[in-house]
Amino acid sequence: MKKFFLTMMTFSMMMACNNKPATQQTPEKEAETIDYTVDRFADIEVLRYKVPDFDALTLQQKQLLYHLSEAALMGRDILFDQNNRYNLTIRRALEAVYQDYAGDRNDEQFRALETYLKQVWFANGIHHHYAEDKFTPAFTEDFFAQCIRNEDAVKLPLREGQTVEQWLQEITPVIFDPKVMPKRTVQSGDDDILLASANNYYEGGVTQKEAEAFYAKMKNPNDSTPVSYGLNSRLAKMDGKLVEKVWKIGGLYSPAIEKIVNELQKAALYAENEQQKAVIQKLIEYYQTGDLKTFDAYAILWVEDLDSQVDFINGFTETYGDPLGLKASWESTVNFKNIGATQRTKIISENAQWFEDHSPTDPRFKKKEVKGVSAKVITVTMLGGDCYPSTPIGINLPNSNWIREQYGSKSVTIENITEAYDKAAEGNGFKEEFVWSDEELDLMKKYGVVTNNLHTDLHECLGHASGTILPGVDPDILGQYSSTLEEARADLFALYYLADNKLIELGLLDTPDAYKAEYYGYVMNGLMTQLVRIQAGKNIEEAHMRNRQMIAKWVFEKGQPENVISMEKKDGKTYVKVNDYEKLRTLFGELLKEVQRIKSEGNFNDGKQLVENYGVKVENTLHNEVLERYAKLNLAPYKGFVNPVMQEVKNEKGEVIDVALDYTEEYPAQMLRYSRDYSFLPTYNE
Repeated sequence: MKKFFLTMMTFSMMMACNNKPATQQTPEKEAETIDYTVDRFADIEVLRYKVPDFDALTLQQKQLLYHLSEAALMGRDILFDQNNRYNLTIRRALEAVYQDYAGDRNDEQFRALETYLKQVWFANGIHHHYAEDKFTPAFTEDFFAQCIRNEDAVKLPLREGQTVEQWLQEITPVIFDPKVMPKRTVQSGDDDILLASANNYYEGGVTQKEAEAFYAKMKNPNDSTPVSYGLNSRLAKMDGKLVEKVWKIGGLYSPAIEKIVNELQKAALYAENEQQKAVIQKLIEYYQTGDLKTFDAYAILWVEDLDSQVDFINGFTETYGDPLGLKASWESTVNFKNIGATQRTKIISENAQWFEDHSPTDPRFKKKEVKGVSAKVITVTMLGGDCYPSTPIGINLPNSNWIREQYGSKSVTIENITEAYDKAAEGNGFKEEFVWSDEELDLMKKYGVVTNNLHTDLHECLGHASGTILPGVDPDILGQYSSTLEEARADLFALYYLADNKLIELGLLDTPDAYKAEYYGYVMNGLMTQLVRIQAGKNIEEAHMRNRQMIAKWVFEKGQPENVISMEKKDGKTYVKVNDYEKLRTLFGELLKEVQRIKSEGNFNDGKQLVENYGVKVENTLHNEVLERYAKLNLAPYKGFVNPVMQEVKNEKGEVIDVALDYTEEYPAQMLRYSRDYSFLPTYNE
């Protein structure tokens, strides 16, 4: 499960190393017209991304991209509602106040409200997009109440028959009380993780035991092609009985899904070939029926469509937001192939069987025949849902184990996003502050770009596509630890092979020492620098961060007898030092073998112990030091994007003659426009 993924890991690595994959060159004139940094607030920096070579596409391809991009925006409200049942009412009320406020807009209270609204927009709700904690507003309850009372009640998202005062009584504790809905998703601890989570995937007080039993009854251990049970529904307790509210046309979220389907139907008219058209039509059928067998049929068609230059993801895909790892958030990306840069990933995918055969994992858990592994480098044109504003730079789909084994998978690396990260990070001083010595800095300068790029390619293309689970093992058995362990498996696969001479033989690296740049950056990030994303005193909740710390702490501990990695002091500051890169590779291989065993056997207890012992707890003294050093750099630990504005160009007859991109829209303007033009759901979706 969760084989596609958002390598937010690589984003952190970029910050730590200031190294990103090489990107396709674009004309200097185009580069000069774009200011990459758009906005900065709280712990967020908002960037722009370019779309190189868009003008070289045919009009048909541009029109296809246009309608797919519109479909990518139509489902925005779905994610807000999935993240918390109060997100839409809070967002809409804050937007009304923000636009209509008649007081001093430079007032400290209003500026704090503006920052809070920007955070809500960025996180698609009232909880941090990465740390999972509820935002703490810097404006007062009294100021908020007065703003709401001053607003025209017609513009407020009130329930039918509800007064403004009743609305305030209901919503104020949701925003201000730290004990009310404190975390969006809880994935560990002794409490019931469903009842402790503030997301909206379960309704009416459904407990963890009830949900697990409900879906366990659906599963047939003899079914070799199981659907992804619970993927596209909210599980609700009604009159004491559990029922699924399916996300489909005529079901939950229907008003938004109808708009998505309408744009998909338009997109199908401009499909590049019959295979691509069949993919779009099958997705439409899935949205119309909510049938998970149809979803699997769509996934198979999608993974077999290798000839189209334009591609997309649209739907309920990733399950990171559900504590049980069953229910998927809505997301979308739209893209086209970077033909020149794809040669690198093509070489990797063509050699997938060699990498599988030579993996350090137990032969019982290796695929005897790796099927349909394809990889490409893409240029994204639109981000939506759970890929916006914060976005992955690598994707691997589908998540279904049996589809991957029988039909293969697709992997992509999004290079125009990494280019934007690169431009924004130039000269920020991060690596100079945290890297141990000039030796490591020189390694990163020489090899960081290519090894970082290859790590992403190997992670997405081969890591997620590797290995197999034993017959009869429930693919959901690892529960809340599944996401972390799956990301660890892919990371470890990539790390292990970065140091292999096979990459030199294939022409992907030109020196045997290049891998050291990525090794150093990875363990430094896992042991230290990713902690800039965690508030003092907090533990790690997010699956990718748990994965990175788990790997780094495990190899640090297991390498202690031979001093493979050490924590050194210099000028009163702590640094990570790698003393033996070859032995570090051996440790990566040993942990890969163990993680693959856990996944293949479905060993929940061993997986839990690995994650809880190494991936969750934060050492407070080191954490405080890292935060203090980072604060002096005045950097934002999280970054995301505004989309370009895509517009049809028509002649005097109303015929579309081109599609143009505009990169000038600001962050608040884009968010308010999306709320105005792409908001189709009622405030409360019950």
